[in-house]
Amino acid sequence: MSLEQAEMYNDKKSESFCVQAEIRDIFTDDSLDPVYQAKARILNDALQEIGMGKYQWYLFVVAGFGWLSDNLWPIVTGLILTPVVNEFNVLGPWLKLAQNIGLLVGAASWSIASDVWGRRWAFNITLGMTGLFAIAAGGSMNYVALCSLTTVWSVGVGGNLPVDSAVFLEFVPASHQYLLTVLSVWWAFGQLLGSLVAWPLISDYSCPTTVPPSPCQRSSNEGWRYFLFAMGGLMMFLWVIRFFFFNLYESPKYLMGRGRDEQAVEVVHKVAAYNGKTNNLTLEDLQRAGKLTETTIDDGVRVDTSSLAAVQRKMGMFSNNHVKSLFATRKMAWSTTILIIIWAFIGLAFPLLVTRGANFGDGSTYITHCNQVILSVISVPGAPMAGYFVKLPYLGRRGTLAIFTDKIFPQRAFILASTTARTSNALLGWNCGYSYTSNVMYGVLYALSPELFPTKDRGTGNAIVATANRIFGIMVGSFVALMNLTTSVPIWISEAIFIVTGFIALLLPFEPRGHASL
Repeated sequence: MSLEQAEMYNDKKSESFCVQAEIRDIFTDDSLDPVYQAKARILNDALQEIGMGKYQWYLFVVAGFGWLSDNLWPIVTGLILTPVVNEFNVLGPWLKLAQNIGLLVGAASWSIASDVWGRRWAFNITLGMTGLFAIAAGGSMNYVALCSLTTVWSVGVGGNLPVDSAVFLEFVPASHQYLLTVLSVWWAFGQLLGSLVAWPLISDYSCPTTVPPSPCQRSSNEGWRYFLFAMGGLMMFLWVIRFFFFNLYESPKYLMGRGRDEQAVEVVHKVAAYNGKTNNLTLEDLQRAGKLTETTIDDGVRVDTSSLAAVQRKMGMFSNNHVKSLFATRKMAWSTTILIIIWAFIGLAFPLLVTRGANFGDGSTYITHCNQVILSVISVPGAPMAGYFVKLPYLGRRGTLAIFTDKIFPQRAFILASTTARTSNALLGWNCGYSYTSNVMYGVLYALSPELFPTKDRGTGNAIVATANRIFGIMVGSFVALMNLTTSVPIWISEAIFIVTGFIALLLPFEPRGHASL
């Protein structure tokens, strides 16, 4: 059976499924292994027939816990930094560096592990790991112990988004893939939740910050410990919900990519039954699509493209084949390279925005946390707005990302205007605008990346781009920790990097809007 015949078969199968939405692939026919692509189309049709049901909406909630955790814990380290420095009389940047190292290790290890051992274990472990070591960190007797435990809990945090985005995308029908962008509303809730809980705890149970620093005893500085206990306990509660109250099935596309077609079909039927529906997918449907043996390519070389051969070529455990697949064709290589550059540049630019803070002499711990809550509330509407923009014709994912990264009209003005603020209220106003628009940008970015990686290599692809982001973040963070930057120059450099990144986003060869992820 030729590849064209397989496509005709897929079209007929789609008609038998009575799929109401038009399903088109993100990738062109020469971008992926033909057997994998043919089977993925059949699974996409089956999931589209099932539709957006109870299982997917429950998954929207439990996967959202990962988004919440991803934004909560960087906020946590920032909120506890001042009382920690006061108590231990140490340099604060080392805590952030410890966190970034953990995030780097977590993003790389959990993502690759999800491609090797499957999505379920990574999905179910990360929250529990974060909560357990965060609670332990609350009892730290010294700064070294706190930094060490911060690194370990951050390993758990680093795996949340790469794994959770893959899990959600691989169960949602193509007509609702835009919800991957809307999931970033949980990201905003994480920031809001951390700010609300920290406000009374750290404000009321911390040593006052004085110049020069005065002795700060643990007995009068328990707020940051209470905060870690509360947030760690929350993570354990969310882990219990995930592990004991929601039965995550293994991704059918992942199973198919590993050559376990029978289990993939079984999972599809389980999801259909959970939603109170039936599905016509059979093992024979996938097997017929897999009988592409010895397809002849243009140069006359005959290649075995059966399912077994595809698995042997591209699914080798503990090999670099997952990486090779992301650069297998010219378009795939171009797409992967552009994504790496985008993530790396954002990792480079974002830390520069926080290298210089304004001090108007009217601040206090209470006002600081109050302003943090205001910024968190403002950022929440960014996620649903991002979900709206990515569905617009002629805009889609690429256009939305370019606009809100390049800051052609909103964010650029907010960032640059913040350098002219002469009062704390003016600075808060400009930061509110930036907080809202940046949440739109991150919502699109976190959804676009997994959509542009095929399922069988999605974990590895997520690991690569996240690693690039973390490495550049660590580089800039280490530089900032050693330099005394008191001018607005870093903000202007950051702005220039963001502008370039926005234009680079337009160079992506694939647009996921209206297309099914494979």
